[in-house]
Amino acid sequence: KTMKKADVKLIREDGKRSDGRSLDEPREIKAEVGIIPVADGSAMFAFGNTIAIAAVYGPRSLLPKFLQEDEKVTVRVRYNMAPFSTDSRKSPGMDRRSIELSKVLRDAIENSIFVNEYPRAALDCYAEIISGDGSTRITSLNAMSLALAAAGVSMKDLIVGLTAGKADGKIVIDLNQLEDNYGEADVSFGYLFATDEIVLLQMDGNLTKEEFLEALKLLREKAKIVYEKQKQALREYFEKHD
Repeated sequence: KTMKKADVKLIREDGKRSDGRSLDEPREIKAEVGIIPVADGSAMFAFGNTIAIAAVYGPRSLLPKFLQEDEKVTVRVRYNMAPFSTDSRKSPGMDRRSIELSKVLRDAIENSIFVNEYPRAALDCYAEIISGDGSTRITSLNAMSLALAAAGVSMKDLIVGLTAGKADGKIVIDLNQLEDNYGEADVSFGYLFATDEIVLLQMDGNLTKEEFLEALKLLREKAKIVYEKQKQALREYFEKHD
């Protein structure tokens, strides 16, 4: 049964969010690298109950040859939500949303790697959401970032992803599904700390200029938590495989 916005309370009387978090508190973050042995690089990344698995294959020779680009690598990205990932079963296979988000994620990756180092090659990146509770594109981006690093792809820096939004008039970080569905706005943010570049920025809903700048400040600040978790996962992986 679909609830009406007026019936959904996203911020409780005590000022906490519906899941007990404070406004600027991300969900529990988990990250693990090297979970798919046959991939060149792979990772799992989770914000709470949103879990993404990513695999990277390549850079490798791109066939047929007429698809090759002489000056740079061809990045191919597939984002998908597994049919069992949400409480209402999703139809299997790629839908319009999956195709759109695959392109958004590909653009972020192309702006984060040194594409000219791998001319005429293909780089295939896959992300599968196995449990979805909001912020799925950003969770996928974090997983793919780790998989790219594990595959040894030359990158400007790890891509650090996080969401912000507006729930019951308050700016909050790392949206869950309830906040995604019933909040007034959501912002998806992908960032490179080393070069101070934003490689993904999308917004649905309405924010004033002041609210948007507040959200952006909070995203940059809290993205450091994600960045540290990513680096820790990579350190643990490379210590095991040294």
